[in-house]
Amino acid sequence: MKRNILIGLLSVVCVFSAVGQKQLTNEAIWTGQSPFRMKSVESVRSMNDGEHYTALNYSKDGWTIDKYSFASYDKVGTILAMKDLSMDKVVAQNYDFNKDETKLLLETNIESIYRRSYTAKYYIHDLNNGKTSLLFDEPVMHASFSPDGKHVAYVYKNNLYVKSLDGTDAVQITSDGEYNKIINGSADWVYEEEFAIAKAFQWSPGSDRIAYIKYNESEVKEFQMAMYGPLYPDQYTFKYPKAGEDNSIVSVHIFDLNKRKTKDLLIDTWEDYYVPRINWTTKNNELLVQVMNRHQNELHYDLYTIDENAAPQKHNISKKTIYKETSKTYIEIDDNLIFTADGKSFIRTSEKDGYNHIYSIGFDGSSSQITKGEWDVIEFKGLDAKKGIIYYLSAEDGAMYQNLYAINLKGKKKIKLSSKQGNNSPIFSKGMKYYINYHSSANTPYYITLHNNTGKELKVLEDNKAYNKVLEEYNVPKKEFITVDGADGKLNGWVIKPNDFDPNKKYPVYLAIYGGPGHNTVMDMFEGATFLWQCMLAQQGYIVVSVDPRGTMYRGEKFKKSTYMQLGKLETEDMIATAKWLKKQSWVDGDRIGVQGWSYGGYMSSLCMTKGADFFKMGIAVAPVTNWRYYDSIYTERFMRTPKENADGYDDNSPINHVEKLKGPYLLVHGSADDNVHMQNTMEMINALVSANKQFDLFIYPDRNHGIYGNNARLHLFTKMHNFVKENL
Repeated sequence: MKRNILIGLLSVVCVFSAVGQKQLTNEAIWTGQSPFRMKSVESVRSMNDGEHYTALNYSKDGWTIDKYSFASYDKVGTILAMKDLSMDKVVAQNYDFNKDETKLLLETNIESIYRRSYTAKYYIHDLNNGKTSLLFDEPVMHASFSPDGKHVAYVYKNNLYVKSLDGTDAVQITSDGEYNKIINGSADWVYEEEFAIAKAFQWSPGSDRIAYIKYNESEVKEFQMAMYGPLYPDQYTFKYPKAGEDNSIVSVHIFDLNKRKTKDLLIDTWEDYYVPRINWTTKNNELLVQVMNRHQNELHYDLYTIDENAAPQKHNISKKTIYKETSKTYIEIDDNLIFTADGKSFIRTSEKDGYNHIYSIGFDGSSSQITKGEWDVIEFKGLDAKKGIIYYLSAEDGAMYQNLYAINLKGKKKIKLSSKQGNNSPIFSKGMKYYINYHSSANTPYYITLHNNTGKELKVLEDNKAYNKVLEEYNVPKKEFITVDGADGKLNGWVIKPNDFDPNKKYPVYLAIYGGPGHNTVMDMFEGATFLWQCMLAQQGYIVVSVDPRGTMYRGEKFKKSTYMQLGKLETEDMIATAKWLKKQSWVDGDRIGVQGWSYGGYMSSLCMTKGADFFKMGIAVAPVTNWRYYDSIYTERFMRTPKENADGYDDNSPINHVEKLKGPYLLVHGSADDNVHMQNTMEMINALVSANKQFDLFIYPDRNHGIYGNNARLHLFTKMHNFVKENL
């Protein structure tokens, strides 16, 4: 009798405990009043001494640029209080120091253009005399101090300018810039998006030369997007080279500030080529230019040397190819490039041994491999030139982990500096003496710590205890890593189960997918609002799963490049295999597996709903590519070559060619102002579905770009997707 009473009391306690738990809602996740506010340490910028850094802060007294000690993390002063500026209403959204840290370049009124580019009004503030001056009357792009801090270069209306800080007028370096025709010193759309380059000019170390790239996009075809804000919609027109179409013709030039003359570099390797990067070496007369063929399977490092003693009338620039790499598929472009202090070599990464590793390349053509093993280096973090130590991030512990390592230039004395497994993203001080580490894991937000370069933790800067408490209050489920049987081997995945998960009960499954090159969804890192939304589905009785198919990152070149020439084919096979694996699990309702993805993930969810129609009950495609012929040249041709060369590869795995297979409920979503994956993709999918007499759901977000945000768009979108899942899965 007493035992029954005790059981009854425990049951009541459990009921009240469950009732007391807050439940996740779209409003709690996506509105400005969201309780989920993760704290961070932002705008960290090392000062020259390597012992201090600055950060942009806000308090009741206004915006300030404050100075902190790396060693103690204590605030030691204020560099600038915006309220003290000599010009009214100047509030910096970003800033840069000149070389001797006596002047600041303040960015205000920032207006985004594309993913990385923007215009801003710039002010120059002299910290010695407190005076502030406007760089230029109009918004400009890419304003940058010269290394000696005496000049600022910038781009205005597609032309490159340089202004001396001694008060003299700006010098206009180019005059042929014209919208949708010629761009000087700023990347065109496709270079910015696919080569991750926005600013396309570089100061020489001696501050007397500027190297820049000119993009002649006259023959690139224009794309138009209607902007529906005004009474009569505007047509936004920009140059966008689709697969197989004309690219910009690029050229590289060097402007001499002393002679006020421009020299043109001779690039004669290929008729149709890319210049993804230009970098001055440690020497003032050497420019390293990366040149790549259109297939992106051959990369040259061309060293251009200026003969300082040549007669003025002669072409005094010589060229030498100091390194060349080829691939049967394609070569990745990144910023993993460091010049050694002696000016005789550089450090870069390459996949030429089957995994992405670090190599030392001599200007004399010599080469040596620094890191080795069946794992990928992810990113350089810097070189301690005095000690000869490279700091880098790698996936040595598995594709879902990112950890910090140190190794010397001879490939010896490798040390793992990360003490916490998960995702580690460090910011180093100049001189590499300290770093601030941003750690998160699948279920824990940022844990930010200060370290010295041996990895020793000096101080906890932010532990996000309040955020973790909110996660507990909302009873947020945990993400677990799993291994799934793919079509041709094991795949990494994760699963989020309801808190009251019963292995003897069968649950519907929501499969979240990306699946494309360059991005993994299965990472041991905290993913904020998206993760919380997935947890909301789990709280409501769904199991949420994600899997990285073949073609994704950090499992070596063979795994990543297996999808070459046939994007979508192997990935779809792996998603179908994932559905089959799920059906075998005792806790899965095999007739209720849905799929959702965004961008490449929208492409994949569309293929799953057509080619994999027998395995997926419902699907959501946000901003999907539906035909690779509609996407840009650099990205698409990297993996597929041109439509003329690979017509079957393009057509066999385009969802528009498989719509007759569609069976389940299918939701299409797109932003009408998507400059990346054009709404044209969705319109063509609509036409194909209508022709096949297939019913579907559609929602268009007017004037929203690829991210679909602003003015409650995220709340609306995720509410719509939530409702669609509830009704159809």
